This record gives sequence, structure tokens and C-alpha cells, in this order.
Amino acid sequence: MTTKPEPASASPSDRHPKLRQYLEFLRSEKQYSKHTLSAYERDLGRFLDIVDTPLAQIRPHHVDAFVAKLHGRGLAPRSLQRSLSSVRSFFSYLVKMRVLTANPAAASRAPKRPNKLPNVLDTDRAAQLFRYTARTPLEKRDQAMAELLYGSGLRLAELVGVDLDDLDLSEGFVRVVGKGNKVRQVPLGSHCVTAINSWLHCRDCPAGTTAVFTTRNGRRISPRTVQSRLKRMGTSQLGSDELHPHMLRHSFASHLLESSSDLRAVQELLGHSDIATTQIYTHLDFQHLAKVYDAAHPRAESQED
Repeated sequence: MTTKPEPASASPSDRHPKLRQYLEFLRSEKQYSKHTLSAYERDLGRFLDIVDTPLAQIRPHHVDAFVAKLHGRGLAPRSLQRSLSSVRSFFSYLVKMRVLTANPAAASRAPKRPNKLPNVLDTDRAAQLFRYTARTPLEKRDQAMAELLYGSGLRLAELVGVDLDDLDLSEGFVRVVGKGNKVRQVPLGSHCVTAINSWLHCRDCPAGTTAVFTTRNGRRISPRTVQSRLKRMGTSQLGSDELHPHMLRHSFASHLLESSSDLRAVQELLGHSDIATTQIYTHLDFQHLAKVYDAAHPRAESQED
């Protein structure tokens, strides 16, 4: 006797009763949106169809084979991670409901997303950004902020949080509080010191205001305002509104490494706890590498016939 095939239009939850129960749990208990529920049904339906093994017999190697198959189909790492997360959550639910005794997806891992190289300004564009004379107090403030972001590699939150007591302009240092409340000292370049001094001479704030960078009303500047002002500065100087605080931090790190190649020093300046985070900045323009090779390597000398 042949089994009647499922209708082609049957949804994954129609084909798999345990999946239907899980989706109902997500809807009623977790109150997930229709969009989220559809994503779970799509991911889990694909998993159950590809593996095609009774739930009680699914083992870690089945999950790994599923991930490998999707990876072979060219699915993006981000989509793979989402699918695996859906599978892992589904099995956790089945363990909680005592349908299974263990989660076969607990130890499975999807391929990591490749690090996206940050956008940076080249040195000429960076110089062009600062090629103007700040005249109004706001222009002087904006110039000082940009100098600090590019000249010292601060994060946006670090810049906003700088207080007057954190500055030592005579010695050329600023103290910043980074991620995990880690405090570090960062040197200030001469251009940065000049720009900060110019801003502080016209900074008009109520007594007791500790923030270095403030608004017209004398309040500590917000991250959103910094982003908005940098966009405006980029549009004016570079003809582009893509300038943002992290681009200046990226440019600081990239240009410093191109000149010094001292990864550990750049790690300290950026406040990275793991040097692997800093290594993303070790990408160099191939033409720059070719010029260095031609100028420095003895085997690069041209040979006459």
C-alpha cells in the first residue's frame, strides 16, 4: 500500500506536529511577532526536511551535516547562524518538554562571518578634512572633536565622556574610560592640542560643568549630535556625508599601522583587550605594499640584461 504524499502546499508546521507545537509556544508564551514566527517556521521546516530523521534519532552529526549542506549552497554566514540558532532553540524546547533528553545542536557552530574591513580616509582626504579655519565657537568645537577622534583614535562614547580633569594639554595626554570601565591614557598631537585650546577659550558653560564638549546650552554633547556635526563637516570639506566618528578612529589606526607596523602599540592606544580585534587594521593597500617592496627589498632591484 502506497502512502499518499503530502500536498505540495502543506506548510512545515503541517508536516511536523512538534514544530507546530513549538510555534504555538512561541506565539502564546513568548508573544513573538508573525514575522519572527514565519522565520522560525521557514528555518526549522528546512532543517527537518533536509535531515529527514525522527526527532529522537537526530544526533550532532546530523546538525553539522545540515550546516555544511547550507554552507555548500552558498548561504551567507549570518543566515547560517540564524538557522542554527533556530534549530538550537527548538531542541532546547523539546528537552524542556521532555520529548528529548539532550540537545543535539548544543555544540554545533556555524561558520563565522568574515570581518568587514572598515572604511577609512586616505591620508590626503584626512588632510583635506582639516584644511579650513574654524571661526565660530561651534566650528572650533567640531574641529577639536574631529582632531581628537582622528588624532587619538577615541571611540564616540569616550569622546563624549571626556571631562576637563581628563585633559593634560601641557603634557599632551587625555585620560579616557573605555569599554569595561578600563581607563587608559592617550597622547594628543600638537594639532589636537591647538584645536582643543581654541575651543576651550570660547567654551561658554555654567559653573561646575565638567564636560569638555558641550552644546550651545552648556550641556554635555550627545553622541547623536557628534554624528550629525561630523556629517556636516564631511559634506563641507569632502563633499560626502559618510563621515562618522568610527571612520576617524579606523583611519587613525590604519594610518598609524601603515607608518609604524607596531600592532601592540596600536592595540594599547585603541583600548582593545584582544589583539585579534586590532589585526583588522593590518590590511594595507596593495600599491602601498608594492612601493615598500620595490624601495626596500634587495630582490626587487631591476636586473639589466
